[in-house]
Amino acid sequence: MCGIVGAVAQRDVVDILVEGLRRLEYRGYDSAGVAIISPTGELQRIRRLGKVKELSDAVKLTPVVGGTGIAHTRWATHGEPSERNAHPHVSGHISVVHNGIIENHGPLREMLKAKGYVFNSDTDTEVIAHLVADEIKTAGSLLAAVQKAVKQFNGAYGTVLMDQNDPSHLVVARSGSPLVIGFGIGENFIASDQLALLPVTRRFMFLEEGDVAEITRTSVTVYDKNGKQVERTITESTASYDAGDKGQYRHFMLKEIYEQPHAISNTLEGRLGSDSVLDETFGNGAAELFKKVRHVQIVACGTSYHSGMVARYWLESLAGISCNVEIASEFRYRKSFVQPGSLLVSISQSGETADTLAALRLAKEAGYIGSLTICNVAGSSLVRESDLAFMTRAGAEIGVASTKAFTTQLVGLSMLTLAIGKYNGLTAVQQQDMVQALKTLPAKLEETLTLAPKIEALATEFADKHHSLFLGRGDQYPIAMEGALKLKEISYIHAEAYAAGELKHGPLALIDADMPIIVVAPNNELLEKLQSNVEEVRARGGILYVFADVDAHFKSDATQRVISVPHVHPLIAPIIYTIPLQLLSYYVAIIKGTDVDQPRNLAKSVTVE
Repeated sequence: MCGIVGAVAQRDVVDILVEGLRRLEYRGYDSAGVAIISPTGELQRIRRLGKVKELSDAVKLTPVVGGTGIAHTRWATHGEPSERNAHPHVSGHISVVHNGIIENHGPLREMLKAKGYVFNSDTDTEVIAHLVADEIKTAGSLLAAVQKAVKQFNGAYGTVLMDQNDPSHLVVARSGSPLVIGFGIGENFIASDQLALLPVTRRFMFLEEGDVAEITRTSVTVYDKNGKQVERTITESTASYDAGDKGQYRHFMLKEIYEQPHAISNTLEGRLGSDSVLDETFGNGAAELFKKVRHVQIVACGTSYHSGMVARYWLESLAGISCNVEIASEFRYRKSFVQPGSLLVSISQSGETADTLAALRLAKEAGYIGSLTICNVAGSSLVRESDLAFMTRAGAEIGVASTKAFTTQLVGLSMLTLAIGKYNGLTAVQQQDMVQALKTLPAKLEETLTLAPKIEALATEFADKHHSLFLGRGDQYPIAMEGALKLKEISYIHAEAYAAGELKHGPLALIDADMPIIVVAPNNELLEKLQSNVEEVRARGGILYVFADVDAHFKSDATQRVISVPHVHPLIAPIIYTIPLQLLSYYVAIIKGTDVDQPRNLAKSVTVE
């Protein structure tokens, strides 16, 4: 779920490993550690609770040398955040780092205890170290021991192991948790994300499900789940890593909010004709598949789920096809009915979200006519395993609370609506109108960002608040949900979202002067209904914060603060109204003094169930 970095080289690698962990900090973690085999064969292991800086400082105080090593940032699943639970874990001469969860660690632990192995942590990962240490006694090599051990695991793992008695190689195994091998000259590397390795290489190989690989300074040998030696494609990465520099911004989140016009320009680039979306945008064979689509099933988690909910409004009202949206962790554990002509659409920033990936794999056996992923990471599991992929091109997003990943997902989903809609009655005039709206989006976002000073001033009124309510109607209801999620994620204020028409069905009981009510109010066909809902709140003493279209005729007064938002085409309104809610959450979090970029208890990439 968090960060893995490993290396086999002639030079000292500790700085490479620690820098790699630093580049993966955005994933969220609670401890960090490194293990290096010295030139004399001594294992040097340093682990620290807290940030990578704590580990870096410790390494400076206790110099670590050696060309073979592994490092890890941990986000606690089994066992509290502590130094004793931090990775790497050791059994005899075997060291291991691991992302994922070994679900049958309990019985394996008892079996290993019966053999005399002593557990020094509460983690499931320590089972890997002891089991491999046990298997190597008869297997004869680290590779053979790992191949035997992984057959006994249930669950997910991306794991890297090294043998103190033979520092010439690392052995890695991947099932359900991503690993990428980086190729150097006379040195090779392993990581959970290519971003960690960009300072040392641009040549990468992505391991596939069930792969086990042996890595030396001069060679990489990959075996599939059946133990057969296989070839995997080596690709040249064009990814850039500028995310490590906040530039003029105080936090990565603020930087990424302001990057949205540029990110969305990248999302649109080369994908729009004069009056339509290019089918090739979604991959080879997209046009033929889209002609057959009669229903769309969307699966996603968190922020990505909210983007899917917006897409449901678009697909049904504009493309004229039915759409269901489901949280992936629910979808994968229930029996569902697959409608004829159903396309499965998965949405994920990382492309490694465990529940979403599991849902895709289940759907492959369920009768869907095809699968499409909306994703930001090329080479990720969802991209590789889906029939079609739309890359959002948002760039690296470091802040745990998603901003530009969300809005670029919405752009991708609006383009999907156009691409499917043209085969289901969306007229040429409608397509042209929507394409032109999308082309105006970057400029409209720039205009909306100029509201930041007003929103910053507004945020001061939230300093002593503990609860809030977000309201929206139609395709703005999911935007209200996303706004509530952002506020709770980074300011720790309890926030709920409701479809405004539901006020009479319970939420009105919460209304008083201490409960801020945040409303998104574009000038659309639901505006009059929304205005009636707002009056219901005002009549009960609520204080309203309304982000309204300039032509919506909301006026500020003692109980209502109004910020005017540029008038935009209805298609792009959900994207535009996301920006003020992101800014509000950010400035409230600043006032509250929270860790904006790495909120407590959260991780960026949720690669465990």
